[in-house]
Amino acid sequence: MTVRVLVADDDPIVREYLRSVLSTEPDLDVVATAADGAAAVEAGIAYAPQVALLDVRMPGVDGIVATRALRDLDPPVAVVLITTLDTDAVLVDGLAAGAAGFVVKTAEPALLASAVRTAASGGSLLSPDALARLVRLAGDRPRRDPRVDALGPRDRDVLRELATGASNAEIAARLFLAESTVKGYVSALMTRLDCANRTQLALIGAGL
Repeated sequence: MTVRVLVADDDPIVREYLRSVLSTEPDLDVVATAADGAAAVEAGIAYAPQVALLDVRMPGVDGIVATRALRDLDPPVAVVLITTLDTDAVLVDGLAAGAAGFVVKTAEPALLASAVRTAASGGSLLSPDALARLVRLAGDRPRRDPRVDALGPRDRDVLRELATGASNAEIAARLFLAESTVKGYVSALMTRLDCANRTQLALIGAGL
């Protein structure tokens, strides 16, 4: 299946680089590019991409605001944010807006393509360093989500493992479950806890 992709960056050189990198992948189709967040949202409406690769810092409407708007479309567009990860606020605000992951502009082409594919499949991609920073932030502001009290022991086990950045396969091995079973737990937890991606679940798990 070919994934339809929107690329938005205010730097024309970076924008063309991202477009060319993704266009070399046979399963990725860059259907539109944009120079700012407002144009990205318009392109999202006009071209119905499955994934948007957005720069965080753009003039006018930035990537965070554009993420919220693209996630509100029907069907919603999965968003991967391009960032230097130079501030914790970028991580927190991006995840709150519903971003599926973060990549840096200097990322290897293979990682850029992988991030887009992961977002298209409903997953999230966050580097271990970025996840560690998020968990630390959650620890700095200890807050137990009251919704976890209604969860069963196995659900909480999965949440705790998600907070370590573990993949479904790793969680399955640690908890002696089938990988498909873990996938089911994660999907159900996203619905029950109103999370857009597994990284938001990881933050809730960090508070357990």
